[in-house]
Amino acid sequence: MTEQRRPGRYPAEMRERAVRMVFESEQHTGSRWEAICSVAEKLGPTAETVRKWVQRVEIDEGRKPGVTTDERERLKELERENRELRRANEILKSASAFFAAELDGHRR
Repeated sequence: MTEQRRPGRYPAEMRERAVRMVFESEQHTGSRWEAICSVAEKLGPTAETVRKWVQRVEIDEGRKPGVTTDERERLKELERENRELRRANEILKSASAFFAAELDGHRR
């Protein structure tokens, strides 16, 4: 994960441990949901939170299809850059229209 990511309610070490525990427990219980519920009960977050952590790790590791964390961050960065460039372009269009009108006024 990137360092710019907003820190969550739970430390990264706990998330990593929970995911590892789910994978280990899943082998013994045979059910992912049972493993998730068991780990959530032991560590404190909700089962849905743990499920999302597991899903994120599976996507990031390529076990499941989806947009990885790095790809998501890159996409956000490109969208932010695109917004800034569009805004700069609008400013330049306005400035060029203003100066064109000024030059037109001086020629008459």
